[in-house]
Amino acid sequence: MSDARTGRRFPLNLPITIREGESADQTSGTTQNVSAAGVYIRADAELEVGSQIEFEITLPSDVIGGNHDVRVKCQGRVIRRESDKSSSGGVACVIDNYKFVRGA
Repeated sequence: MSDARTGRRFPLNLPITIREGESADQTSGTTQNVSAAGVYIRADAELEVGSQIEFEITLPSDVIGGNHDVRVKCQGRVIRRESDKSSSGGVACVIDNYKFVRGA
């Protein structure tokens, strides 16, 4: 089986907010790992493969080696969906676009 992952993955369990497509509804989840190209998310949301999503992650200052937390707003697509009877399901997402969000 070929592994299509690219880049180094970091095992980060961070809170994340997710919005699917044009919907105004948001759901919460937790990242399991993050890379420059994608993220694996544990969430109760029923996100289908191919779904366009927007999500926001706050990277803690101690993780990134800075003085302040950094919020990153991302647009991406669900490329794999897994279900686990013992916990919430997981989705692998590719990041198509991202931007840093400045604090108020």
